[in-house]
Amino acid sequence: MIKELNFTKEAVEKINQLISKKTPGTYFRIAVKGGGCSGFKYDFSFDSKIDENDLKYENIVVDKSSLEMIKGSEVDFSKELIGDSFKISNPKTKSSCGCGISFSL
Repeated sequence: MIKELNFTKEAVEKINQLISKKTPGTYFRIAVKGGGCSGFKYDFSFDSKIDENDLKYENIVVDKSSLEMIKGSEVDFSKELIGDSFKISNPKTKSSCGCGISFSL
């Protein structure tokens, strides 16, 4: 269980909706990768395999090193004029860019 993250109702509903259109055994993966204009960026993808370093909650998977960077965060899904997207409110973030995907710790 990924108890270190909070998911809004909107995020859970959207994840379930997206997963329902995928092959059974597909997971929604949340990861932190190097890059972006602030040093790190959030990555949302689909994956059909789980590694030994992954933590799983229902149909959501996060690797342990990414979880350390986003522990205590809230995952939300928002609909805006510029588009729909998943957003992470990370209390560990020192700065982020305007897109909300890239951040620094």
